[in-house]
Amino acid sequence: MELLDWHKLMRADLLKSGKLLIAQPFMQDAHFSRTVVFLCEYGEEGSLGFILNQPTALNIGDLLPELYYPSLNVNQGGPVQLDTLHMLHRMPERIGGIEVDNGVYWGGSFDALQSQSSDAALNTADIMLFVGYAGWSPGQLEQEISDGSWLISDVSQHVVFDTAPEDVWKAAVLSLGKEYSHLVNMPVNPGLN
Repeated sequence: MELLDWHKLMRADLLKSGKLLIAQPFMQDAHFSRTVVFLCEYGEEGSLGFILNQPTALNIGDLLPELYYPSLNVNQGGPVQLDTLHMLHRMPERIGGIEVDNGVYWGGSFDALQSQSSDAALNTADIMLFVGYAGWSPGQLEQEISDGSWLISDVSQHVVFDTAPEDVWKAAVLSLGKEYSHLVNMPVNPGLN
């Protein structure tokens, strides 16, 4: 039986923009318990990403009334700057943005999105909106990884865009390989194990 190498997915040298940060099963931080963060910026000045699996009851029309898409919900991107609105998408030809990794784009034009509001061909499943973001000061994320808080994985468009929020953490863990599949059955509280 091969031993599971936990440390291979908890190495800070794997960090870069475009990675997924998968919260360890027993993370107790209320903001990040059982979350998956898409890391958009990583560098000497710190890191920034968006939590993929914390939906809110808001849709874009609640924040920008001129952009009415009832099926375009807004997610809680993280606990930092809750007065900001961000988007991840896979529609650069329609709304612009910067490719972070593997066909996932960050940013773009809300004006371009608004101009397409009557386009029936616009697939809102290709866009994710976020209020706020997850941010780390220089060295903070590396320390959290060293402490064992996060697993690091390559990005998957399927996990980012095509997975229901309640299934994102499980799908991200399963994407690590079958040797990690037992993590999805661990209780949030290790005392219940």
